Amino acid sequence: MDFRYSSVRKGILLAGGKGRRLAPLTNAISKQLMPVYDKPMIYYAITNLMLCGIKEILIISDSKNMNLFKNLLGDGNQWGIEISYEIQKKPEGVAHAISLGERFTDKCNLAVALGDNIFHGNDFVNLMRSADSISKGSTVLAYPVRDPKEYGVVKFDHSGNVIDIEEKPELPASQYAITGIYFYDNTVFQRINELTISSRGEIEVTDLNRKYLNDKLLNVKIMGRGMAWLDTGTIDSLQEASFYVKTLEHRQGLKVGCPEEVAWRQGWINDMQLEKLANRLITSGYGTYLLKLLKTKYPR
Repeated sequence: MDFRYSSVRKGILLAGGKGRRLAPLTNAISKQLMPVYDKPMIYYAITNLMLCGIKEILIISDSKNMNLFKNLLGDGNQWGIEISYEIQKKPEGVAHAISLGERFTDKCNLAVALGDNIFHGNDFVNLMRSADSISKGSTVLAYPVRDPKEYGVVKFDHSGNVIDIEEKPELPASQYAITGIYFYDNTVFQRINELTISSRGEIEVTDLNRKYLNDKLLNVKIMGRGMAWLDTGTIDSLQEASFYVKTLEHRQGLKVGCPEEVAWRQGWINDMQLEKLANRLITSGYGTYLLKLLKTKYPR
C-alpha cells in the first residue's frame, strides 16, 4: 500500500464524554487516554486521520483531562502534524462538540473521529480515502453488528438505497450501524445551528447526518468483512480491542495505530527524526519496533 496521501480536509478528534460505562476506571482519567494493548486509545484515532492525509487536527475534550492530552500529544510537531485543543465545557453531544471546531476549520471540509473507536483492515484505508475524495455533502461508514440497538442504524429501501438513520432503535431496520468516523463539507456548521436538543439533552450527530440525507447529500459506505470496527466504550469491548491488537501485532510483527510509523511512511518526518523518537522509547518494545523500521526492506 502507498501510505503517502494528501487531504484538503482538517480533522476533529472528539475525546470527551464521561465514560460512565468504564467506571471506576474513568473516575480519574479520560477513557481515550487508557491503553488499548500497547498504546493510548487516542493513538488509533489520530493514526486514522493521518492515514487519510490529514495534518491539522483539533482535539476536543473537557477541562479535567485537557492538560493530560497536551502532555501526551504536544503540538504534534514530533509527527510532522499540527495539533490544537478546544474545551467542551459540558457533554452536549457529538454534533455540539463538532460545532466548537468552526473557527479551527476556517471553511475547510473536515473529518471527525471519535477517540474511542478503533478501525482496522487493509481496505479500510482505501475506503477512508474514497470518502475523503467526496467533497460535497457528508460521507459516513456503516458496519454490520450483532446488536444494532446501541447505535445509529441505517435503514434501506428494497433497492438498497438509504432512506433513514435511526438513533438506538428498539426495532432496528438493519444490522448496519454508523461508525465513529464522519466526513463533512463546510456546510456542517450551518446545519448544526439548525438542530434542536434531543430528549437526551444533546445535539445528536444522527440528526446532523439525517439533515444531509434529507438533502440527498449523505453518502453511506459499507465496511466489508475484511475490516474491523471496535467501539471501546465498555469493559468487555476494551479488553476485546486489546486482545485483537495484540493478536495482530504478534502475528504480523507490525503495529496497529502507530502515529510515528505513519508519519515516517507519509514522509512527514525523516529517518533521523524517527530514530530520535525511537530512542526516547528504547526501554520498551515500542521503541525497538520503530528502530527496526529503519532497517527493514518493507516498502515505505
